[in-house]
Amino acid sequence: MTEDPYALFAEWLAEATRTEPNDPNAMCLATATPEGRPSARMVLLKGHDARGFVFYTNLESRKGGELAANPFAALCFHWKTLTRSVRVEGRIESVTAEEADSYYASRSRGSRIGAWASRQSRQLEGRWALEKAVAEYTVKFGMGEIPRPAFWSGFRLLPERIEFWRDMPFRLHERRVFVADGTGWRTEALYP
Repeated sequence: MTEDPYALFAEWLAEATRTEPNDPNAMCLATATPEGRPSARMVLLKGHDARGFVFYTNLESRKGGELAANPFAALCFHWKTLTRSVRVEGRIESVTAEEADSYYASRSRGSRIGAWASRQSRQLEGRWALEKAVAEYTVKFGMGEIPRPAFWSGFRLLPERIEFWRDMPFRLHERRVFVADGTGWRTEALYP
């Protein structure tokens, strides 16, 4: 097995991409308030490399606020068809404006309008309010370019710990952890 957690993750994600019926890049993102109150939700991984794991969101959402106040998070990927999971813990940093612009431009027109229309995580008076906002932004932007809203961007989780879990017979699962040690990765096995 490789000593590079990023290469191992890429292998597992590629295999999940071939076997998972929906969203192999789905991950549970856990954040916490400054007081330590946790919350978790599903988001989509939009990039990964030796710098970390990237996702995008409305910065004014609950997760955006929690990450601004407490820049640490955890991710959990679970691939049911492979009976594998990966857990990642670390510090959060913002992606660059250029990265956010590039990803935003790759989204469908409807998704870009949706980014403007949704007041993500805030109370919705009724479905009509969202549909009205979508209609208003559709008219506003017409057939022209839809710029990225200032309140919409991305985050990169900089891993300090990555755990690979694989199902094994008799619940004697395999758990391998990579821990960043400042110069590279230290590995250890954990009891199931």
